[in-house]
Amino acid sequence: MTAARQQLDRLWQRGRDFLGTDIAILGGAMSWISERNLVAAISNAGGFGVIASGSMSPDLLAAEIAATQELTTKPFGVNIITMHPQLDGLIDVCGALSVSHIVLAGGLPSTAAIKRAKDTGARVICFAPAVVIARKLVRSGADALVIEGTEAGGHIGPVATSVLAQEILPAMSPELPVFVAGGIGRGEAILGFLEQGAAGVQLGTRFVCATECIAHPNFKRSFIRAAARDAVPSVQVDPQFPVIPVRALANQATRRFVAFQHEVIARFRAGEIDQKEAQLEIEHFWAGALRRAVIDGDVENGSVMAGQSVGLVTEEQPTQRILGELIDQAVSALSARNAWTAVVA
Repeated sequence: MTAARQQLDRLWQRGRDFLGTDIAILGGAMSWISERNLVAAISNAGGFGVIASGSMSPDLLAAEIAATQELTTKPFGVNIITMHPQLDGLIDVCGALSVSHIVLAGGLPSTAAIKRAKDTGARVICFAPAVVIARKLVRSGADALVIEGTEAGGHIGPVATSVLAQEILPAMSPELPVFVAGGIGRGEAILGFLEQGAAGVQLGTRFVCATECIAHPNFKRSFIRAAARDAVPSVQVDPQFPVIPVRALANQATRRFVAFQHEVIARFRAGEIDQKEAQLEIEHFWAGALRRAVIDGDVENGSVMAGQSVGLVTEEQPTQRILGELIDQAVSALSARNAWTAVVA
């Protein structure tokens, strides 16, 4: 093992110890994508796969966990949406099947939910978009945090990854492991966040074109062809009808969503529907759209969720190779710096 690789391992040792892995890289939980095959592939390659439970029932999640355990003996986690109506049941399933890490996402989890998850024996990871929320999560018992910037795919916040890292890492990383996510596609970026105090990173978009990923070939081709600027947030046309921003590749569906909002709001203004009905129609526009793109391959009328790092995805590769490239890039950057330091010393 080279000196630079040993340096890298020291930098993310805390994350490796927390996850129980060789590499402190989590797979971002992506609905319809982060299922047994990709999750097991990431874990088997030394990273940390995470099942996206999404809208699964407890029985479906139990089957997915069991199927993943058939494919890997390595640690992996389960991402659970905190607003799920069967949240307690999903947590209990994770406990019954000895899941080592539970990721509570999609909203601020309650202290009770965090405690229930910890009582299963699992380590609990939560998302923190600001220092004040990070501190609250720590008080509630979170074991680790993920900070995710607006460059990420899917549902996003308003602050860039680089700014969140500067805000949260100095304040929180001395207390507990913090993983950085959003817009990360190369090893040099991973190295930079580790040197700022991160315990590791989380990547989603980079794994969509893994050969083990079940996404439709059309979905993968869209990623390979896309540039960073093609991954755009969904547009809200009227603040009276709020839309949670979702970053995806611009297509016919994203353009249709803008027109659809105008149509629904016009019907509301004309008194044909009330505000609640109008809001529900807008919110339901994307129902089934992600599955339509990921599974059915309709990348024009479906939702092609992608982070801005999509421009760094240039080919379909085995998961092992993806992780290997990321490590090689980080190690090369460290080696170059070590050589320069030796020259100027």
